[in-house]
Amino acid sequence: MDQSSHSPLWGAFWMLLSGLAFAVINSTNQWIAFVMGYQFSNVALVQYSIATLVLLPWMARQGLLRSLKTRQPGVHVLRVAVAVAGIQFWLWALAYPVPIWQAIALLMTSPLFVTVGSALFLKERVDAPRGLATLFGFAGAMLILAPWSEDFHPSALLPVVAAVCWAVYSLITKSQLRQGESPTTVVFYLFVLTLPFNLMVAAPVLAWPEAQMWPLLLLSGVLTGLAQLSLTKAYQSAEASYIQPFDLAKLPFNVLVGFWVMGTVPPGQLWLGAAVMIGASLYLTRREERKVRQGTPQLATR
Repeated sequence: MDQSSHSPLWGAFWMLLSGLAFAVINSTNQWIAFVMGYQFSNVALVQYSIATLVLLPWMARQGLLRSLKTRQPGVHVLRVAVAVAGIQFWLWALAYPVPIWQAIALLMTSPLFVTVGSALFLKERVDAPRGLATLFGFAGAMLILAPWSEDFHPSALLPVVAAVCWAVYSLITKSQLRQGESPTTVVFYLFVLTLPFNLMVAAPVLAWPEAQMWPLLLLSGVLTGLAQLSLTKAYQSAEASYIQPFDLAKLPFNVLVGFWVMGTVPPGQLWLGAAVMIGASLYLTRREERKVRQGTPQLATR
């Protein structure tokens, strides 16, 4: 990626916006499922159906037929299949006694997989500061998780599997954008191809939402569309190994929103771990912006 296309602030902004939206989505979906009693598989089906409808007017303004054109249909299917697998492992984890803040902390292992994958498959140079920022983020997540404690449950490994799936999804998305696919096309095929997968999963318990569920389902669906667009724009704005640490902001976002909605309170070590993760991301932002101001070439792909 050359200097003209590498925009650290925009990449960080879009990633943080996506993280905040996903935090609201998580708490909203938990409320619909656990408080209102609507099956998670049905929530996902309605959520992504609404998101697809929300995106259609925007894509029409961008040129709907142009957005549908792709030279990589098989890659889109593979990308969405991996994403759906991650969603299922994530929902499976929530069915076990894994607190939301702990599950999100485990997802913070995803940057490690993305950073390694960026170097191995996308041929991005991952220098020492970027690698250290990611490792500090992982250390912060481990402070929160405390896998050495007696309270650690094996079901906590399920979010790790989801993290691997979503890391692979992120790398495939980045690769497609580098090969000329537009963000609109990438997001559109995500939602269109996700619908049949979600329908198959929801089929055994398929049920129409009750009237009082619709406001929250609409909120979840609209935010899902905005979150996915923001995530795609983040990968278009900056290198995957640079922006991935900003995904760590999902943890404090989810904790704050979860406390406001569900009243869940994590233990004190959460804040120490969150401080380590946020500090690593802020350091990385300042470093990248300084390089841009000084006109130093950004880390090139090979």
